[in-house]
Amino acid sequence: MRQQRAELYLILGALTAFAPLSIDMYLPALPTLERAFAASTDAVQRTLASFFLGFALGQATYGPVADRFGRKPPLYFGLGLFVAASVGCALAPSVEALTVLRFVQAVGACSGMVIARAMVRDLFDPQDAARVYSSLMLVTGVAPILAPIAGGVVLARLGWAAIFWTLALLGVAALVATHLRLPESHRGDPSQPLALGRSLVAYGRILRDRRFVGYAAGGGVAMAGMFAYIAGSPFVFIDLHGVAAADYGWLFGLNAMGFVVAAQVNGRLLPRGAHDRALRVAGLVQAAAVVLLVAMAVTGSGGLAGLVVPIFVYVAALGFIMPNAAALAMAPYGRAAGVASALLGTLQFSLAAVASTAVGLLHDGTALPMAATMATCGLLALLANRILVGRAA
Repeated sequence: MRQQRAELYLILGALTAFAPLSIDMYLPALPTLERAFAASTDAVQRTLASFFLGFALGQATYGPVADRFGRKPPLYFGLGLFVAASVGCALAPSVEALTVLRFVQAVGACSGMVIARAMVRDLFDPQDAARVYSSLMLVTGVAPILAPIAGGVVLARLGWAAIFWTLALLGVAALVATHLRLPESHRGDPSQPLALGRSLVAYGRILRDRRFVGYAAGGGVAMAGMFAYIAGSPFVFIDLHGVAAADYGWLFGLNAMGFVVAAQVNGRLLPRGAHDRALRVAGLVQAAAVVLLVAMAVTGSGGLAGLVVPIFVYVAALGFIMPNAAALAMAPYGRAAGVASALLGTLQFSLAAVASTAVGLLHDGTALPMAATMATCGLLALLANRILVGRAA
């Protein structure tokens, strides 16, 4: 039984890892892509924003389909689409083509996150779900630690296109594992809405739940701050502070490690019923970190370390915010877990697309656009939790 559970965690974690792998593995290549396609920093950063947008919109589709037909059929489709789009990215002739293909790649990749999260809700009660989400983050947390390091090595030895060939191979491996070892947790429910109008009604019903919106928006805005860091850090670390592309991965991985450790503390040590309190405390810590980050960016105090320390605190706090926000938002929606999971992801990655686009549009040759966007996200997350969840309690 323990071995089966470990295998389940590993496969579900791998499915949710396609997002961080697809995002983080090519980050060291962003400055290289500028030169390869003779493109601006803003144009290259749009390849990241388009991924977030595709990830957001795609999730809205998979939720109703997974509730109607079961978890595995849409997962097969999504993983196949991911593999095909990854091959297309490797062969992209221009930054515009890469931007479109990254959108398609994200539509495929998001199937793993939506369905893995719904399967956790299928198999575990709401209290245990927060702990399982934290356990999954141990698996998925390895991806942002290793992905930019691996991406830097692949970039140095084989070039940027090899990064996408690697992602395609990983997609094939996930397809095989899903078919052979992942059990179906929900056989499908013909009564669940599939037509667009009925799906919108289902989404509207959940959006009228103030607590769901509070947890989803608060967690989503906080996560958007991390994606502002992801979008801005290659320029800030590599171009502005002279960090080598291969070394960037280690610096990025340090912050990801803080997230993983915090998520495990949350899952293993957090008492039952303490999820709301942990969410609020982590939000306060995160808000304090971004205020310090903006001060460091404006004054230049502390150099690179002055930026890395508050970013580390911000990302680590997400290890408490994300699993608790997801578990608390989805707790009332056992029968419609696919729809709730899709809506949660759509809100989160729509906000991520806005944040990463903002960093590109505000680009001025300093660290301030990244820091200011992260600060806005951190403070809005705190307000969303206090105003929406607080009043609904």
